[in-house]
Amino acid sequence: MNKELPGALVEEIGGTIGVMEEHVDFLKERFSLITMKEFKENKEHLADKIVCIFNWANKPDVNSELLKALPRLKVIASAGAGVDHLDIKMISSYGVKVANTPHAVTNSTADLAMTLLLVAARNFMEAHQIAVSPNTVRFHANWVGGDITGMTLGIVGMGRIGYKIAQRAKAFEMKILYHNRHRRPEEEKSVGASYCERLDDLLQQSDYVMLVVNLSPETEKLMGKHEFQMMKPSAMLINISRGLVVDQEALVEALETGQIKAAALDVTYPEPLPRDHPLLKMSNVVLAPHMGTATRGALRLMMEEMVQSMMDAVNGLPVSNEVTGF
Repeated sequence: MNKELPGALVEEIGGTIGVMEEHVDFLKERFSLITMKEFKENKEHLADKIVCIFNWANKPDVNSELLKALPRLKVIASAGAGVDHLDIKMISSYGVKVANTPHAVTNSTADLAMTLLLVAARNFMEAHQIAVSPNTVRFHANWVGGDITGMTLGIVGMGRIGYKIAQRAKAFEMKILYHNRHRRPEEEKSVGASYCERLDDLLQQSDYVMLVVNLSPETEKLMGKHEFQMMKPSAMLINISRGLVVDQEALVEALETGQIKAAALDVTYPEPLPRDHPLLKMSNVVLAPHMGTATRGALRLMMEEMVQSMMDAVNGLPVSNEVTGF
């Protein structure tokens, strides 16, 4: 007789926010997948079977009502590095652990960070329009973008992803500054970076400012009116962290008034932006749909790390990538 597999709650299978179809077989070999629709329709029968929540694309929504309904829940495995969509303190009060996937996302997110820098710096969006426009008869010999080699990149947040970005920037022969809660001497030496204890010092010197911090009460609206005033008029902002790290009203003003030259954003608040938001209409803004981890390889690694954390919890082992300290 086959042993019953532990139950894992998922939002749905397939669709825009559900478990990826290509991951389903891997998951079903280890867990009995229960969708939110199935759970809501049969709570009494399914509640005791669920020991894990597979939180993909920040779904299912985790609140106290759900946690009260799942008496055997051991762990919530969340895709990606950020966990600002989860109330860790509240979840912990139910004796439930939280795990994320910090290792799986580093390379793909760092790659996208450099992509955004390159696209914004070289004015690629305008260049593409020139190349494909039916009105283009000849290419302008004096049309230019910005330089990258030899320019100064200021990285705000030298964690795993920030360090990977610094490695890539070093290959472009950029000068690297960084601001972080704690100095990182080994990483600093490895990439030839210089530490700025004060954020203002980094902002005043950087040609490109890259935001790579976790969202917390301390980092919410970290970049506001004052910070944009500190930046060079020729500088560009790249944000791959969370939308709320930037005061978007202040950013719009800085872009409209020429306080800064341009912005490249993988994240906004909310996501997506309202279709009439001024950022959508600006020629000096590059926007991406929060796609830092959107590669087949990164998503597979994320899923496998989540499964490992869930299996650890089921087997009574220390949970891989457990999020603590909140």
